[in-house]
Amino acid sequence: MTADQRPEVRRRPFLLVFLLLVPVLLLGFVLVNGLSDRSTSLLGLSECTVETSKGDVGLSREEAQRATTTAALLARGSSFADIDSIDGAAGIDEAVMQRLIEGPPDDAGPSLSCRGTATDGLEEEPLTPSGLTPRAEKLRDAMSEVFGESSLGGFAPGGVSSGHGAESTHYDGRAIDVFFRPVTEENRRQGWILSQWLVAHAGDYNIQYVIFDDKFWSAHLSRGQWHNYDAPDPENEILRHLDHVHVDVLRGEN
Repeated sequence: MTADQRPEVRRRPFLLVFLLLVPVLLLGFVLVNGLSDRSTSLLGLSECTVETSKGDVGLSREEAQRATTTAALLARGSSFADIDSIDGAAGIDEAVMQRLIEGPPDDAGPSLSCRGTATDGLEEEPLTPSGLTPRAEKLRDAMSEVFGESSLGGFAPGGVSSGHGAESTHYDGRAIDVFFRPVTEENRRQGWILSQWLVAHAGDYNIQYVIFDDKFWSAHLSRGQWHNYDAPDPENEILRHLDHVHVDVLRGEN
């Protein structure tokens, strides 16, 4: 081996290592810069996403809960000063709050979606005197605390046995209907404020489905997007859930 050959032999391992490191370094650069940009959801890492005028903004579950609760309290007439005192919208992107409060500019509809997480190992629950299971009662009480007095239906003392589809979760005492009547643009926007609060808090209350305004969200779908809801009668605004938000909780197992 000559002296002229030795440097080339020594360079080959370095060149190989360099070529192997380039993709790793590039990925690290993308990760660092991507995670610092709150307007992107890198590789789907964000638990929740809000569509805003600035583009999609990724939120953690806790941020989505604070943001949707803030929107709900403002809709009830609270001031930002009151909400700041309970650490409501602190640190949440202004465009996110504007979209959650006002809804899409062209037509009422969903702006927030969160990943679905259906909890395993829950026990099946019997009806309480209200006609709801304990899980559904807990959800009803939480909605009342945030949204105040609402027009509720879909359950009754002793349970319900008619008025819904053949396999409706209403018959199990696991479902609540929250009415926004009549069907107007403003009532639809109010219904979406509730619907998005439910999605953000789905894990806390073991929520399974949210249905409203021709759309549904499911805890069983990990991507957590809103999907078109095909009503059995497209002419019936009740079956299309245009006048009420339907929410139900997981059954559990025997």
